[in-house]
Amino acid sequence: MKKSNPEQSPMKRSGASIIFLNSRNEVLLLLRDDKPDIPYPNMWDLPGGHVEENETPEGCIKREMLEEIETDVSRSRLHAVYDFPDRIEHIFLMDLDVSADAIPLNEGQQLGWFAEHNLKGLPLAYGFDLVLEDFFVALRQNAR
Repeated sequence: MKKSNPEQSPMKRSGASIIFLNSRNEVLLLLRDDKPDIPYPNMWDLPGGHVEENETPEGCIKREMLEEIETDVSRSRLHAVYDFPDRIEHIFLMDLDVSADAIPLNEGQQLGWFAEHNLKGLPLAYGFDLVLEDFFVALRQNAR
């Protein structure tokens, strides 16, 4: 399911999301709004959004992060590309050491930092449970 060639699925929409990692090996998640008319209401999510027409995934993640959390992610890097049944998701990665309360939040209910052990049983949107599971496996392997 991961790391595919996006050109293989021209009819799928594209998304761009970002894993922010702090010095305690925690990831930043966003609690989605609790509105019945949105997908995955009241679930935790990686920050990100849909790639618009004529926009690159890199441009998308920069735009979305300025809109959602007023954060410059120009020093982020592409971490992985997942071919989900409904979309091609570009996952970016960037170190960020700041309190969740200090980050402006323009979309969603709240932000929070989560260690790997805090993710078990957490309702995650859009299949990001798989993405984060893969991420933490790779993080452990790289720490050896």
